[in-house]
Amino acid sequence: MEINDLKELVFAFADKAAQKNLGKLAVKTDEFAITVETHAPVAAVAEVSAVPAAKVSVQKEEPEEQFDGTVVFAPLVGTFYAANAPEEPPLVEVGDSVRKGQTLCIIEAMKTMNTIECPCDGKVSRVLVQNGDLVEYKQPLIVIT
Repeated sequence: MEINDLKELVFAFADKAAQKNLGKLAVKTDEFAITVETHAPVAAVAEVSAVPAAKVSVQKEEPEEQFDGTVVFAPLVGTFYAANAPEEPPLVEVGDSVRKGQTLCIIEAMKTMNTIECPCDGKVSRVLVQNGDLVEYKQPLIVIT
């Protein structure tokens, strides 16, 4: 059972306890135990404990970095390659002039090499990932100014 499901149950029990003027309501299963105690007519205090303890991870959303220019995002999850082959030079480097439709990099996904093309004419101002890095969907890769 997910922690959000437990929270919904706690709130449902708290409402029932308040409606019935119950002082305490407890439910225990192999997976979890819920105890709801009311100390005032409408206010309820709830305690949730899961057995084994539920792991809850909270990820802070970092503010998105702002870029000057056109950002090329990863259209899929995979491995970023800056060149066509390990012994070849990168397809583009910072300072290179690029044209719309030019191949900027390659993302390998499921043994398929996907070329990422330049969306506009300009100059490469930043390359945000390293050769061989795993990239996520919509991760910024290259900035064109």
